[in-house]
Amino acid sequence: MAAMDIVKRIYAPTALVGQIYAAPYGVANLTPVGNVLEAGVEYKEAVESQEDMTALGGGKHGERRRVTEINFKAKLADLNIANLARAVLGTALPQDAGTVADKSYTVQRGALIPLPHVGVTNLVVKKNGAPVAALGNFDLLPEGIRIRADAAVLTDGDVITVGYDHADQVVIEALTAKAPELTLRFGGLNEADSGRPVIVDLYRVSQSVTKQLALLQAKGFAALEIEGSLLQDPTKVGVGISRYMRTIHL
Repeated sequence: MAAMDIVKRIYAPTALVGQIYAAPYGVANLTPVGNVLEAGVEYKEAVESQEDMTALGGGKHGERRRVTEINFKAKLADLNIANLARAVLGTALPQDAGTVADKSYTVQRGALIPLPHVGVTNLVVKKNGAPVAALGNFDLLPEGIRIRADAAVLTDGDVITVGYDHADQVVIEALTAKAPELTLRFGGLNEADSGRPVIVDLYRVSQSVTKQLALLQAKGFAALEIEGSLLQDPTKVGVGISRYMRTIHL
């Protein structure tokens, strides 16, 4: 089919699915962000008009329209490390599996001792150098060690030492990085038109911090809602070449 035939085609009902890819602005290779439930681009414009003063009844003599903002919004279903770190302006810190030896804590019955690691195994709790049995004294949870309110051996104010092995983990330290600038590509497939591909490139998106990070909800799955502004990409030059975005149609 000649390219001009694509221009002339009238039939184009649209219902897109597909994958969104992202990379820091300036990086050539993009990686998938995961399942995206909603995504879109919104335009805002400023309109100036001039009244027609040449005749009775009024009217509009002239008008000028200029786009003032182009915004990107998306709802991400996969709260993976990369998506979360970008959404909270965070730094992701991978930490390899290791061992902690003889870390001191003070006991409070019924309270949790939060540990800095998850995937804890081979836990050894000692009081005055002697091992304390978990049964009847404490429970090891993913979030730490919970001292039982009726602990048989441990009392308030006791100093215990804790040692354990821990698994690989990644810590995201929020609000430690500037807003990320990303290049995005949407590889769309039109379910309403025989799976015809539609490609959308957003050259430079400044992503804002997420407005909300859900921790608990009674129903449904958690999702990450993100927004961003399209900034000018100065590397895109030429007559008729956008510095913001493009779509490619087959």
